[in-house]
Amino acid sequence: MNIILKKAEDREEFVSLRSRVLRAANKLSDNTDMKEVERESRSFFDTGDHVTLYAYADGCFAGCGSVCFHALMPTYQNPSGKKAYVMNMYTQPEFRRRGVATRILTALMDEARKRGVTSVSLEATDMGRPCYEKFGFVPSEAEMEYRLE
Repeated sequence: MNIILKKAEDREEFVSLRSRVLRAANKLSDNTDMKEVERESRSFFDTGDHVTLYAYADGCFAGCGSVCFHALMPTYQNPSGKKAYVMNMYTQPEFRRRGVATRILTALMDEARKRGVTSVSLEATDMGRPCYEKFGFVPSEAEMEYRLE
């Protein structure tokens, strides 16, 4: 299996795949309008504040994952203030339960370590939760959210 870093010239492939991932994760139909998400994903991809990896097995796309980097004010629990958020994890159905997600997640965590990140979070679907728990992620009840709309 090959793990490949995606670059700026791969932006449209990333945007298309991002729509597919969001449809699968949110159980959305193929008819759901994703134009705004696609437009904003293009802009986000150009920021460079993330790493996106694709996995290929036997010459076929097997899966992908991304990690986004950001800094917060340092805290006792996170003295560096460096944080990362794993997202866009997806494995093609025919490659599931073959270690694809674990290989991608390992590579993403290696990148986070290289950047001095001390805290990594993610939002898990029911399908992905066992993989993340096996990797060592634990549920967190520390955060709250308020949506500005």
